Amino acid sequence: MDVQEFAASGPAFAALDLIGPVDWERWRAAAARLEHDLDGARDLNRRIHHLYLPVLFFCAAQARTTTRRPVLIGVQAPQGAGKTTLVSHVLSLLPELGLRGAGVSIDDFYLTREEQLQLAAAHPGNPYLEHRGYPGTHDIDLGVATLAALRNLGQGSAGQSVRVPVYDKSKHGGRGDRTPSSEWREVAGPVDVVFVEGWMLGFTPVPAGEVDDAHLVEPNRALAAYDRWHRLLDAFVVLRATDPTFVLRWRVEAEEAMAAQGRPALSRAAIEDYIRRFLPAYAHYGGAPDRIPPDRRLTIALDALRRPVAV
Repeated sequence: MDVQEFAASGPAFAALDLIGPVDWERWRAAAARLEHDLDGARDLNRRIHHLYLPVLFFCAAQARTTTRRPVLIGVQAPQGAGKTTLVSHVLSLLPELGLRGAGVSIDDFYLTREEQLQLAAAHPGNPYLEHRGYPGTHDIDLGVATLAALRNLGQGSAGQSVRVPVYDKSKHGGRGDRTPSSEWREVAGPVDVVFVEGWMLGFTPVPAGEVDDAHLVEPNRALAAYDRWHRLLDAFVVLRATDPTFVLRWRVEAEEAMAAQGRPALSRAAIEDYIRRFLPAYAHYGGAPDRIPPDRRLTIALDALRRPVAV
């Protein structure tokens, strides 16, 4: 099976039909680059041709729809699914297509540690607001200001930059805290694509009567404010676990990898407790916001080994 035939057999390829023909010469060149960078990775060809490259070419097509400002693309995926790795690889390949990119995470917009403790104290006994992660534990205004500023880094912004907050998850024994503004990073313009990634990015509240857990009432209510972020986004990539319980396995692996690197991390028991708190959210929410049209959304299902699969 040649490259074109193998790529077209992937579950995400059909979505590319909505955005026009594929430049196979550039596809092969990008694949060769990834083969070099990912040498030895498990399921290499499937990851390259069924995941990374479909996302790359989808995002490149979205960039062509805006000419004076960057296109902002949301990336939603469960914890540990590999969204940060995906964004990193796509960002490294964008220059091959003549595009410049940058990425931010909604983790950058978490409340400070002090603010998080105040939130937990205001909702005693609520396991979803005790620690960072759930709707309500982010600084919405900070996210709006940052994303709006990034949208202005289009043509004519050479010499301009945007400071992006940084959240250090290793602080306070793995509970995390926002770093001082002096340690924030800068995104220099101009850019063509800005990725905004997060496990719950794009989630929208469900009717109150559908919330079957009293502790989810407040996070569900808080979700309405996140529409201020969604209104700034142009397109969406969604990685979806075919079984929500995969999230626990993936996140434990990620935390153990961080510990193996010598970085502060939660114990296995603590991370399992932490992640189990998110499983109810996956049962209630998911997918891109309804405002995103079909030709601006790409959804890829993943199996237990994070491989793209048809559903």
